[in-house]
Amino acid sequence: MSSRPAPGFTLIELMIALAVAALLASIAYPSYLSQIAKGRRGDGKQALVELAQKLERFYTERGTYAGATLGNGGVYPALSPGGFYSLSISNQTADGFVIAATPLGSQAGDACDALGYNHLGDRTVGAGATLRLEQCW
Repeated sequence: MSSRPAPGFTLIELMIALAVAALLASIAYPSYLSQIAKGRRGDGKQALVELAQKLERFYTERGTYAGATLGNGGVYPALSPGGFYSLSISNQTADGFVIAATPLGSQAGDACDALGYNHLGDRTVGAGATLRLEQCW
């Protein structure tokens, strides 16, 4: 009588399959998180461009950028549409402005740090950015 092995996986085969799956997951997960952050970064960029447009309209109506505010009664909400960025206006003068989008919550550790934009259309990233300007914008 011949002895046949029972069908199925051995413990060694199962452990090898789990090790391969874990290795693939450890490679894919950081890339996945990077893509999520990149998508959320679009929320901040969109908000900055829309805020700049609202400030240009404010300038057209009043002849100055000074006095424009964010939030209730302001030219634009203080948060980006997705809520991943807090918006601010700084260096507001009669003929210029600088606006910034600072990441909040789960976006707070973004590799681009804060995103900036001014009345000339110049784009910037925060001092703590680990990615280049071209990668962030």
